[in-house]
Amino acid sequence: MQDHDKNDQVQDAPNHGQRPKHEHPDSTLDSKRMEEFSAELTNADLPDIEEEKSFNPGTLYGWGSILLAIISFFTWPVVLGAASIVFGFVARSRGTNILGLIGIIAGALSLISAFFVIPFLS
Repeated sequence: MQDHDKNDQVQDAPNHGQRPKHEHPDSTLDSKRMEEFSAELTNADLPDIEEEKSFNPGTLYGWGSILLAIISFFTWPVVLGAASIVFGFVARSRGTNILGLIGIIAGALSLISAFFVIPFLS
């Protein structure tokens, strides 16, 4: 395509900082077209993406401890209350302190009620 056939809307291909093959006699090239600008992307510039947390088995032990403690108030308080306390300690050792502590306290309350409160009320 010849220079006189070019439309004003058509932009020349970038030459990536190299000298043009032919100079236009009536125009000078802008320095912005002769240089390539880029920014380096570092790890600090990346947005913080929250990583998906892996499943903690202590959570399962904690909820199991609470469930056993609740059931122990209605049936087999000695067996299920003791199991609730054990599961609560396992949950605490695996990092879920709150759930484990709730299970331990509820299991202990079930055992206390089975040994000291219920016999006096019957």
